[in-house]
Amino acid sequence: VRDGLKPVHRRVLFAMNVLGNDWNKPYKKSARVVGDVIGKYHPHGDSAVYDTIVRMAQPFSLRYMLVDGQGNFGSIDGDSAAAMRYTEV
Repeated sequence: VRDGLKPVHRRVLFAMNVLGNDWNKPYKKSARVVGDVIGKYHPHGDSAVYDTIVRMAQPFSLRYMLVDGQGNFGSIDGDSAAAMRYTEV
């Protein structure tokens, strides 16, 4: 696949699709999405998956925001994102 996404990006987007996380549905906690990704598709650390979600939710990291996040996802000045229990996607 030549879309520029890494496998972890694809796994996160697929898990969010399976969860029914659409634009017209309420937000879900980031920890829920991270848990599903780790449990079913990407058996590595939770920090790697959460960092991927944070990067996809930041409007300044990628050309197009792939995830609509609610909460503190960091700033362009280098402030880090809040813990996954405080953010929603």
